[in-house]
Amino acid sequence: MAERFEIVEKALLAMLEEKKYSTLRDILVTMNPSDVAGLFQGLEEKQIPLMFRLLPKELAAETFVEMEPDNQELLIQGFSDNELKEVLDELYVDDAADLVEEMPANVVKRILKHADPEMRSSINQILRYPDNSAGSIMTTEYVSLRPHMTVEEAILRIRRQGVDKETIYTCYVTEKDRKLTGLVTVKDLLLAESDDIEIEQIMLTNLIYVTTQTDQEEVARMFSKYNFLALPVVDGEKRMVGIVTFDDAMDVMEDEATEDMEIMAAMTPSEKTYLKSTPLDLYKHRIPWLLLLMVSATFTGMIITSFEDALGALPVLTAFIPMLMDTGGNSGSQSSVTVIRSLSLDELKFSDLFRVLWKEIRTAVLCGVTLAAACFLKVLLVDRLMMGKDSITLMVNGVVCLTLCVTVLIAKVVGCSLPLLAKRLGFDPAVMASPFITTIVDALSLLVYFLFAKMLLGV
Repeated sequence: MAERFEIVEKALLAMLEEKKYSTLRDILVTMNPSDVAGLFQGLEEKQIPLMFRLLPKELAAETFVEMEPDNQELLIQGFSDNELKEVLDELYVDDAADLVEEMPANVVKRILKHADPEMRSSINQILRYPDNSAGSIMTTEYVSLRPHMTVEEAILRIRRQGVDKETIYTCYVTEKDRKLTGLVTVKDLLLAESDDIEIEQIMLTNLIYVTTQTDQEEVARMFSKYNFLALPVVDGEKRMVGIVTFDDAMDVMEDEATEDMEIMAAMTPSEKTYLKSTPLDLYKHRIPWLLLLMVSATFTGMIITSFEDALGALPVLTAFIPMLMDTGGNSGSQSSVTVIRSLSLDELKFSDLFRVLWKEIRTAVLCGVTLAAACFLKVLLVDRLMMGKDSITLMVNGVVCLTLCVTVLIAKVVGCSLPLLAKRLGFDPAVMASPFITTIVDALSLLVYFLFAKMLLGV
């Protein structure tokens, strides 16, 4: 599919170069707005306004929403007042609010100047809500019905108002003070026994809704759990203020997953895509964690230094340090990633800490014994042949295998407990991912290794 689109994209760009505008326009009107927006990524700056003006008004507005912010800004700078107003008139309120949030001040001023008073008021209302809240991602464009309306009156109202609404399938039933009392779907209306039945007789009253202050991640989880097309948003007095649609919830899921992946990889989150980020941007996002992890790794060096005598007396111990540290880091990462993912899906709470610990301890014992057995055979059959039988005695082999067992146990306990503790303290659990866990486990595995060597080998 991707290869096919790439071929089509090259053909369309060639038409633009050859100035076959009529043919190009005929093809563009058959395409999805997201795919059309993707074409603009391959254009030079001077070609973007030309290509955009080939699009019909409605398709142009839908494509504009899907475009990258830098291309949107470029177009707005080149729009005439009439062109800007035409695009804004076709935008949904939540898309217009997102546009205002991403544009520089001079562009925002021009957008608000040409938006109609109702849209300007709605944009300002959405922008007042905290970032990452349900209020900040909702739209105020929804269909509201009254309880005492008949089915016939409701359908007539949908026909009159639905053109400008983001979704008409789910309609919300409110009182005169906008208090939410129920919902009804278009399917319910079409399949009603009679056109004279009142809405309150067929509406659903057991409602699931969120408030304007609900975290957007929680909103996204509710969409995943209940398979909603839209979710009503109310204020503190249960008055309807807007809806969150599934496309916005999917955007939140993508953003949150991207943020978690970046944090787990020891980077501060970035709003730019990789190709749009400069080397300086990447440097700023990566260097803080690299500095922290480098400094924290000092403890590993301190432990090795403090056991120099043991290493001097039995140098072969050094050969097994990388294996022990890597195995411990990998074991801890497995547990931390599993717990972090469960926390993000709301499958775990801090109260489950002891259940998680008990499960991970049993898993660690099974993994540790298996790894130790494999290690014992490897050292016996491979390492002793390579390094010499005299240098690796059975007691040295036993110390390595015993350390491996304990290291896996420590790594899995640390890996599963730190994300839960972070969540309890109000931090993002993703912070306690692979790099951080690995640094801690490296130090602990070395400490255990040298203590066992000192006790059992007398070095």
